[in-house]
Amino acid sequence: MRWATLAVTIVALGACNDLRDFRGTWKGPRVGDAAEVKVGVGASAVATLTIDTLDTHGLHGELSIPGVLASAPVDSLPGAEADALAGMSFTGSPLRVYLAFVPVTDGGGEALVLVALFDDHRIEARILRGGTVPLYAIFALSET
Repeated sequence: MRWATLAVTIVALGACNDLRDFRGTWKGPRVGDAAEVKVGVGASAVATLTIDTLDTHGLHGELSIPGVLASAPVDSLPGAEADALAGMSFTGSPLRVYLAFVPVTDGGGEALVLVALFDDHRIEARILRGGTVPLYAIFALSET
């Protein structure tokens, strides 16, 4: 029983370290055909996310989506990282989801960005905002 516990602990520790593999630059197109996921962002939009640092306590980097935001800092929300939101999941079962607010250049205020890391070494980034200038787009990112 002790060896099984040790093996599970080693695997769990290894999984935590896997997050470091997501550092770097990621780029990809807007995806989804439904009108609800194409709000305020052009069909041919491409997002670029540079992840400088990340761990189980947060993500720091930069995001750009031409026509929407230009080189905006992405700093995950400490409150979300300390809350049950840190373990949020959805279809595809991401390893980790980070939440951040980013300044948008259209004058409609900040938008929420969700950065989801997946164990098959891919990232999905979502940008959303309600109000009078809504945004909603999903980007499938791969490492460049």
